[in-house]
Order: sequence, then C-alpha cells, then structure tokens
Amino acid sequence: MPSGWPAWPFGLIGALLFLNVYAPQSLLPVLARDFQVNAAEVGTVIGSTTLAMALFAPLAGVIADALGRRRVTLGAFGLLVLPSLLATQAQTLGALNLARFAQGLLIPLVMVAVSAYLAEEAPPARFARLLTAYVTGTIVGGFAGRLLSGVAEHAGNWHLAFALLALTNLLGLGAALLGMPAERRFTPQRRPLEALRLLLAHLHNPALVLTCAVGFLILFVLVSVFNTVTLRLADAPYSLGSGPIGLVFAVYLLGAVITPVTAPALARRGPRWALGAAVLTGLAGLSLTLARPLPLLVLGLALAACGVFLAQAAALSAVQQSIASGRSLANGLYNLAYYGGASVASVVAGLAYDWRGWNAVAALCMAALLTAGGVGRRGWRGLGVKS
Repeated sequence: MPSGWPAWPFGLIGALLFLNVYAPQSLLPVLARDFQVNAAEVGTVIGSTTLAMALFAPLAGVIADALGRRRVTLGAFGLLVLPSLLATQAQTLGALNLARFAQGLLIPLVMVAVSAYLAEEAPPARFARLLTAYVTGTIVGGFAGRLLSGVAEHAGNWHLAFALLALTNLLGLGAALLGMPAERRFTPQRRPLEALRLLLAHLHNPALVLTCAVGFLILFVLVSVFNTVTLRLADAPYSLGSGPIGLVFAVYLLGAVITPVTAPALARRGPRWALGAAVLTGLAGLSLTLARPLPLLVLGLALAACGVFLAQAAALSAVQQSIASGRSLANGLYNLAYYGGASVASVVAGLAYDWRGWNAVAALCMAALLTAGGVGRRGWRGLGVKS
C-alpha cells in the first residue's frame, strides 16, 4: 500500500459507487409525471435498487470472502456499466426498474469488499480515518448523483443521467485499480459449511443483530425523507424543477463535513455516544422541516442528513467492533438490513405522503429515529470506548 495509507482513494471509490444508488431521486417528480404513477409507485425506482442490494448483500459477503476484496471490487465496477446503459433505453417504469435492480445486485459487492479490505489491511491507527473517508465519499456521491440527474433532466433528457453513470463507473474501476493494491492478509474462505458456520455465529451475536436493526432504521429515515421531499418541492408553493431540486441535495455535503470532523470523537467515545448525538440532530432537523418557508425546510433537511450520516458512521464502526472473523459476511448482513430499510421506505413513505402529506412522513421518521436510538443504547454498551 502507498506510504501513509492515503484516504483519498477510498473516498473516491465511495463517491463513484454511490452515484448509482440515489441518482434518480431528483427525477422522481418527472418520472411520476412521465409514467403517470403516484408517490408510492414512483418510489420503486429507488426501491428496486435498494431491494436488490438488500437481497444480494449477504451473498456478496460470501463472494468477497472467497475471491478477495480487490478482485470483487474491480469486477463489480466493470459490470456496473451494463445496467447503466440499459437504463438509457428504458421507456417504461418496469424497464427502468429492471435496470435499477441489476445495478443493485452489483453495488453490494463493492460495499462489503471495501469495508472488509480496510478492516484487514489497514493499520489499526488508520482504520477509523480510512473508513470515515469511504463513508464521506458515499455522502458526496449521494449528492453528486442526484445533482447530476437533475441537471441532465433540466437539459432535456433524464435518460442522459444513466449514460453519465456508465462513464463514472469506468472511473470507479480506475480508482480501485490505483488505490487498492493486492491484499497481504486476506485468507480465502471457500468452504460452504464454514460460511454457514460464520452466518450462524453472526446471527447469534446480539451486538451485530441489533446493529443491523439500527441500520434498517437509519436508511428508512433517509430514503423516506428524500424520496418524498422531492415531491413536496415540486408541488406548490415551491414548484421547483429537477435542476433546483438537485441543488437542494447539496445539504448532503454537510454530511461530508461532519462525518470526518466527528471521527476522532467516534473513535474515542464509541458508537453509542455518536448514535445518541445523531438521533438528537436528526429530530431537530425533522422538526424544522415542518415549517413552510423554504430556507427553514432546507436547514431542517441539512440537520436531518447530518444526523443520519453520523448514525451510519457509528453503525459501520459497531459492525467491525462486534466481530472477529467473517467480516465480509457480517457487512453483507448489515447491508441486508440497511437497504431493506430503504426498500420498505420507498413504498411506506410514499403511502404516508399520499395519505397525509409531509407531516405524516416527518412523524414516521421521528419515530424511527427514536427507536434506532433505543436499540443502539441497548446493543452497543462498551463498544469502542477508550479509557
């Protein structure tokens, strides 16, 4: 590995990977109009990807444990080009969701591989910083994907957004080639019975299981908020187009700032403290979104996003601290729960929005945050606390 273990390659990998996940979110009002569907139905454009990510995440962990983290990362980025190109030809909601589902089958391969790669290859003193760089990159990528799609549609064609994603996945392949040298500590795990043994061990690990529950609730909140707020912003009194809605997602960049800033406190005080701070921040932000003035709404979105990103950093740290082996598989289980939360949110939040508007969505998310805080306090006692 390059001297000093630079963080930028992992930040870039995270950013280029997560361009794929939420890119169509700023397009949801346009897609709802073009395909003539309601909020719950158009939410499946996000939910189809996150459902595939959730379902495939545990198997992705098994594959990464068997073949190697670097090899899996390179292969996944290369293959991600294909469904991006298929999406450029989609003329129906079903066709677009099929391409998005295919994207979701490949994304977990990189996610579980990179986290496990860092846990095994990075010096312990650098692990938290490198993992934070990756998480920060995913935040930047989440914003950039939404902005990219919004600008592409504003220019006249939402299909163009997916052509640009094909190019960025090629860049991701290059970033992994440059930033992830061959593993030195990786031991292949290719015995199915051993994988089953590890799976059962993980499922009997209370700290890991409760961390998965926290992950489910974290992404449930994030997707609920940002799927439906696009519909709110496209409607009166704001009546924003895809380009301006894409710019609203700049609140994600605050998460890219707060995540590395809080990394030393997370390493020193542990994930339990970080989750408590995240829940309070998220609740404050959701309360502000109930206001009608656009500046207060955007400020509330920013605080809610910061709370979710801090909670995600805490949960990822808790996953690695709660296990001693089978890291890729543990990451896969966490991502099964995490993106399962997104899949449920894509439909449930849409139903809540169709039922009682934004107030119902905000109340739903507040309840989910409070539940996440309670679960984390129970499951993370003593994790990562330095005396």
